[in-house]
Order: sequence, then structure tokens, then C-alpha cells
Amino acid sequence: MVDCLAIAAHRDDLEITSGGLIAKLIDKGYAVAMLDLTAGEMGSKGDAETRNEEAVAAAKLLGVNVRDNLGLPDAHLQNDLASRALLAQKIRDYRPQLVILPHWEQRHPDHRVCSQLGFDACYFAGLKKAQLSGEPHRPRKIIYASYYRSYEISFAVDITAQFERKIEAVKCYRSQFNVDDAANKVFITGVDIFEYMRVRDRELGMRIRVGYAEGYIQKELVAIDDPLQVGGVSI
Repeated sequence: MVDCLAIAAHRDDLEITSGGLIAKLIDKGYAVAMLDLTAGEMGSKGDAETRNEEAVAAAKLLGVNVRDNLGLPDAHLQNDLASRALLAQKIRDYRPQLVILPHWEQRHPDHRVCSQLGFDACYFAGLKKAQLSGEPHRPRKIIYASYYRSYEISFAVDITAQFERKIEAVKCYRSQFNVDDAANKVFITGVDIFEYMRVRDRELGMRIRVGYAEGYIQKELVAIDDPLQVGGVSI
């Protein structure tokens, strides 16, 4: 059982988009599991075995309790009944209160499918008559990583103390990212991914008056009982 289950399509996705929050939750004493849906075997660089070794090293650096893999086919993710059942079983096994998913608007089809598959599996895991082992369970909260797109985020998390660990975790993927390598230019052509992460997290951090931050989206409206206790400065 864990407090948070972070789900992504490929090894390295979670480190890039949510490495700071994952490390912060660990620092706060929460139990966190990272779940990759595929082995990343279709990637242009590296292979499944190498990426597994890199993923284990990155998870250890972040301090997570467990790193798991669902074994679904890379570049062929589908939101079908079989995949939902496999993922729903993991959700029942881990029983998280918080689930982190990728944003639903994505360039990579696997990332897009992962978002919807994750949401549907969270629902499926709570069905009493589902053909799954264990007791029904649904997470209390689902949040979506911004994936460095220009989405209107719901909230930002201060990751100043965890930012360098996040960078080092991504650097564990030596088969994917090398210094001054053109393959590093993932999100915007011509911009190194490490520089891009540093600039974007710094810019978001400045907006909430901290060093670095990650942005997240939630679909539901947040209830505020006491506006005087809400964080942030308006002027």
C-alpha cells in the first residue's frame, strides 16, 4: 500500500514531469510507487533492459518505495478492457489516495492513452463486481502533470529543495539523454531538455515566489473554507 501512485507510459516520463513532486512526497514521509506502463522497447535509443537499469537508478535517487512496470506494448497502448483490468488490479494492490497521470492532450499517442486509461482504471478498480482480486478501491484525488505544455494549471508545487535531485534522476537515463546531444531536444526543437526543465520550473517558481515549481491540473472544483488561509500573494 502506498499514499501516491505515479503512472506514466514510459520510463523517464515521470522523472521529467513529476520528479520534483515525487521526491517532495518522499521527503514528507509518504509512501510513493512509480508505475511505468511499458518497458520503452520501441524507443529510438537504448533497449528495454538498459532502460530498466536506468529506471531503477532514477527511482533509488528519488527515494521512491517501489518502481513497477505493467508490461504493456510500447507505442501500442490501448484503453481496452484487458489493459484497464491490469492497471485496475495494480490500483487495488497499492490502494493509493493520490494518483498522478499525464495530461490528456499529448503529442505522443501513448501519453494520451495513458491519461484516459489511468482515469478509467481508477474507476474500474472501485467496482465491486469487477473480476479483480482484493477489495474495491478508488483514489481520492487524481492530478495531471502539465508535461511542459501551455495549459492553464490548477496549482503549483514548490520543488526548490528537490529540483537538483529531479535533474539528476533524469540524467540517469544516459541511453536517452547525453550532454550536447541532439536527442535531448524533446519538447522544443533546438532546446536542450535539461535547460528547458530548468527554465520552465524556474519561471513557474517565480510565479509563486519560490526557486522552482511544477504545475499540475485537476478537473474538479476545489472547495475553500477559509480564503484567509489560501496561499499566494495577489499584489
